Amino acid sequence: MAKKALVLVADGTEEMEFTITYDTLVRAGVECTSANVQSGGSPYGTVGTSPALVVCSRGIKILPDTTLQPLEAGPDKYDALVIPGGLKGSETLSQSTEVQTLVREYFNAGKIVAMICAGTLAAKTAGLPHQPVTSHPVVQDVLTQAFKYEEGSVVVSDKVEGKGTLVTSRGPGTAFPFAFKLVELLCGKEKSDEVLGPMMFPPSVPYPY
Repeated sequence: MAKKALVLVADGTEEMEFTITYDTLVRAGVECTSANVQSGGSPYGTVGTSPALVVCSRGIKILPDTTLQPLEAGPDKYDALVIPGGLKGSETLSQSTEVQTLVREYFNAGKIVAMICAGTLAAKTAGLPHQPVTSHPVVQDVLTQAFKYEEGSVVVSDKVEGKGTLVTSRGPGTAFPFAFKLVELLCGKEKSDEVLGPMMFPPSVPYPY
């Protein structure tokens, strides 16, 4: 049975972190669903699209698969929860009580919770236990209050007994290794290598970091 991932998105989400992760997972055969987490009305929500278009951090517009419906988004439905960055988008996602609840539910259910860039703020607002994380440096000071902060491009934490795996990464430039690591965790190293090859990932860039 194919693995499934729920990828959250909001106005202000960093588009590379969203699209590279989503695209790479799909290439690996993971069934992805993008869900819009709205904070107020989108200026593009009145043009006949449902769900509303998301306006990303650099102005690129994305039409998500659905609007977040928490009862249809739990860890009984998906194997991984992915939270991209972008300062404005991360603020919306990390401050959403619905997202905070989902983060705790996925983590407590032993699933993968993946966050990149400022998206790692959701680990703090959800009250996840102390463990290794990374993020974009702009939010480092906030995270060091609650976690063991590391500067690796991708940090995998599976040391909290009986809980899930928290995967964090730093920013747009680490989106590919972040996505490859998620494929590895969901589908195995062989599938990750299989996906990486045809994408012509530069051999001069070490992977994994």
